Order: sequence, then C-alpha cells, then structure tokens
Amino acid sequence: MTVLNVKDIYQDLHQIPEVGFQEFKTSAYLADALEKIGYKVTRNVGGTGVIGEIKGSEPGPVLMLRADMDALPFVINGEHKNIHACGHDSHCSMVLTAASELYGKIKRGTLRILFQQGEEVLNGALSIIKTGAIEDVDIMLGLHIRPIQDIPYGTLSPAVKHSSSTFAKVVVKGQNCHGSRPHLGVNAIEAAAAIITSVAAIKINPNIAWSCKPTIIKGGGVATNIIPDTAEVTFDIRSQTNEDMTLLLDKLRCVAENVAAAYGAAAEVILPDSIIPAAMLDEELTAEAAECIKEVVGEDKLAPELNNPGGEDFHYYAKTYPKLKSAYIGVGVGAEPGLHDPNMHFNTDGLQNGVDFLVKMTLKKLG
Repeated sequence: MTVLNVKDIYQDLHQIPEVGFQEFKTSAYLADALEKIGYKVTRNVGGTGVIGEIKGSEPGPVLMLRADMDALPFVINGEHKNIHACGHDSHCSMVLTAASELYGKIKRGTLRILFQQGEEVLNGALSIIKTGAIEDVDIMLGLHIRPIQDIPYGTLSPAVKHSSSTFAKVVVKGQNCHGSRPHLGVNAIEAAAAIITSVAAIKINPNIAWSCKPTIIKGGGVATNIIPDTAEVTFDIRSQTNEDMTLLLDKLRCVAENVAAAYGAAAEVILPDSIIPAAMLDEELTAEAAECIKEVVGEDKLAPELNNPGGEDFHYYAKTYPKLKSAYIGVGVGAEPGLHDPNMHFNTDGLQNGVDFLVKMTLKKLG
C-alpha cells in the first residue's frame, strides 16, 4: 500500500467545499480512498458520514480518529460560495494520510476512522451518535488547525478546551398603543432594553471564562407612532464549563422574566434543542498526548493547552458516553488572518506534524 501525501489530499479536498450534510463529493472521495487502502467502509452514516475500520489480531481497545468534513457558506460580491475557511479539508487530509500509514500496523484492538458531517451547523456529531456507531468506542482523537494568534507555526497543543456555547432568544410581550398615549400600553422595546442592561450585570465565577451578550434585537417598525408590543433579543452565551453554562442560563431566565414583569410585560426565554457542551477531555490521555508531541516535534514545539471560547460538536461524544476517553489536539500551521475568514490561508507544510502525531499516538494504543 502506497502511503498518501497529505498535501495532495488537501489540494483535492480544497477544490470541492460543501456545507454541512451536503458533503456528497467529499464523503465519496474519502470513502473511496479508505476502500482503496483496504479499510472496511460504511457510507452514509447519519447522513453523509463515513466510517472506515480495520482490526488487529489481538484484543485491545476501539480507537477512533475523527475529522470534520464541511465547509462554510459565504456571499461574496453577491455570489454564494462555499469555502473551506475553517480547515476541515486539512483535518480530513491529516486523518486520511494517517489511516494510510497505519494500515497493516494495527496489532491490537480496532482502529476506526470517522469523517463527520455538519460540524459547522453543530449537530453532525449528534447525527453520528444516533446511529449507535460510537457506542463501543473507547478512545477518540480529534484535531484542528490553529490560527497564528493561538500557537506558533510548527507547534502542537495537547488540548484545545472548547467552551459550552449556545444562544437564547428572549421574546418580550407588551401592549401596543398610540405613541401619544404611552401610559395605555407597555413598550416591549423599553423592556427589552432594560433586560439587556440587566443581563450585563450578571455575575458568575470570575475564575472561569464566560460571556452573555446581545447580538440581535428586533422590535417595532410598523409605524413611528405605535408603541410596540413585541421585541426579541438574541444572546450569544459561552461558558468554560457545562455546570456554569447551566447557572448562566438560569440567571438569564430569571433576569428576563423579572425585569419584563417590572415593566408590565412578559418574557419567554427560548433555547435551541441542544447546547454545545464544553470540552470533556480525558486528563490522562491529554498527558499522553503531550508526551507524544514531544516525541514527534520536540519538547520545544510543545505548545500550551488552549482554552477556546469557540464551540465544537466533537465534545458531544464524551458527554454522551462518559466512558469514552477523548483528546483534541491543536496543530500550529500559521493560519491567518483567522478561522472563518474567507481569505483564511496557512502553511500546508505543518500538516505532516498532525499526521505524525496521529500515527504515533495510535500505535502506542494499538500497535
């Protein structure tokens, strides 16, 4: 079996960006490549997901390497474009290349390769979980390229600790009336503004990173002389821990309902069906990852662990299956100007470090 070249795969995948749950060309490319290597492949897992598998001859754990596949949608000069502005094409390239290097070297347990759909829409992992394909997995490794603001080019971080993240829509109901007689109504915009001000006064543990800030406000607009009876405020909410996210949402609900009531209005807090969990990385596995990084790139290229306020649906796996040990690696490739920028670019020479890490770490467990 010929070992694949990570930069060649990246160039192929970069040309076929597809958004979440529409990764048809991407998943076909990856599934075909895995089959050609010799993996047993299952297609259309939870939608467009792909799982490849090889087994060793001796008992051992089930270890899964996971990469996300989807690109991001943009409108540029009036034209709709899909662009790999978050590096998911590079993640697939590193995992597929590692899979090619690992074939024929697995002695113990089972190696599974997961190419997951829909990370950017933050429910791709849930669609995989619903299939039952993760139930027997013991160890899961994920990775993500990092922007230059996080870690230097050529370094690897043993842990990217994402935050819990969600949004909440606060719907305020008042009473409309003529603008000349405001005492006959309840101005929903005024109540919404008071809610925004009061939410800014929320306090929780200052030793962890968290935020709750308004990002969208809608209200009125029917006519300039009508006191509006409805307003909506959307809050972006993030917390370093799952426990403090629960506390933060409780405080938001309390503030919204009570401040609205003080104005004679009513407020309803509407949350999405699921909340992105904070990282639940295994400390022992993370420590092993740090030692492995030293072996791959040298101790001087071991970057610190990263607390990241962004969300990542990878962490649904460990939250759903507490027995699952997971690690999530940051790969320093000098990405700039930043992730999710349509002009994001990076030094693809740095991808081989990610490949080498995945191979060495997998062989420590299954070789």
